[in-house]
Amino acid sequence: MSYSLGHGRVAAGAISLRSKDANMSFVAVATDLLVTATMDLDRIGMAINAGSTAAAASTTEVAAAAADEISTAVAELFGAYARGYQIIGAQAAMFHAEFVRALDIGAGAYWATEVANASPLQSLEQQLLATINAPTQTLLGRPLIGNGADGAAGTGADGGAGGLLYGNGGAGGSGGTAHPTGGRGGNAGLFGSGGIGGSGAAGAAGGTGGNGGLLYGAGGNGGAGGNAVIPGGDGGMGGAGGAAGVNPSPLPAGTPAAAGTPGGSDLGQPGAPGGPGDYGVSTATVGQPGGEGGARGDGNYVGGVGGTGGAGGVGAVGGDGGRGGDSTTGTVAKLGVGGTGGTGGAGGAGAAGG
Repeated sequence: MSYSLGHGRVAAGAISLRSKDANMSFVAVATDLLVTATMDLDRIGMAINAGSTAAAASTTEVAAAAADEISTAVAELFGAYARGYQIIGAQAAMFHAEFVRALDIGAGAYWATEVANASPLQSLEQQLLATINAPTQTLLGRPLIGNGADGAAGTGADGGAGGLLYGNGGAGGSGGTAHPTGGRGGNAGLFGSGGIGGSGAAGAAGGTGGNGGLLYGAGGNGGAGGNAVIPGGDGGMGGAGGAAGVNPSPLPAGTPAAAGTPGGSDLGQPGAPGGPGDYGVSTATVGQPGGEGGARGDGNYVGGVGGTGGAGGVGAVGGDGGRGGDSTTGTVAKLGVGGTGGTGGAGGAGAAGG
């Protein structure tokens, strides 16, 4: 049986399908579009009602231009038209409200039907995974299939490990007051990617990325280091990237990328940021490291932050972060602080972060 798009009018958020082999048609409803249409119509009705209310005071009671009978009659005529408009507007507003209510009820009914139809499949999937994972969860404390749980934000908790057979590691939680350092990303099993490390709190280091799968998978990126606590202080160190999955037959490496352009010096202010390193060009399956980020220009008090290292090619390590700018004596002698080196580039798929 084949179908074609119908040409009849259907409700907003619906698509009509008509069978070519039988005299029947089907309607596919997108509930999210129905909900959006309901909200839009409700806002339109509110705007029209607000305009009608604002115009009522100055139009329904029009003052006569003069004290003669003609001016009074003209003013009364205009006022009568305005009062008639307000009556019709109130009736239209009631009809509009009923239409929006009916559309909202219809969207809710379609949504409830979709949830009811999807629930049995979701329950079956959960029961099947629970049965498969029960033995390894009991013996090793780790599922056979499934992704690891993410660490809670602000706790510095480590991400959960992925399934022994298949699954990605969970992301590490960001650092907080009790545990400033970002949490470590969870490791993958045989197949899967390592979880990303959690970002550090102010002045603290980011978490280490989780290791990729033993047979296949990318290592997780290290978490970002926290910002410096005081002006001129050191920011937290970025977390190390996770180890990549084993590659039993690496191919020849490609051509390395050029380093980024250094930033210019700006007397009396921190230097301009260095340009990011170019992306690594991969001539084979395994790319070379991305270029080193450009060094930031020197400031007269606090050195600039080094440029971001270029992203590595496929299977390659990301480039080194740029050199932080040197401080100069300037107007505040012997108080200059060198800038922080730039962040290393993200590793390509199947390699460690820079």
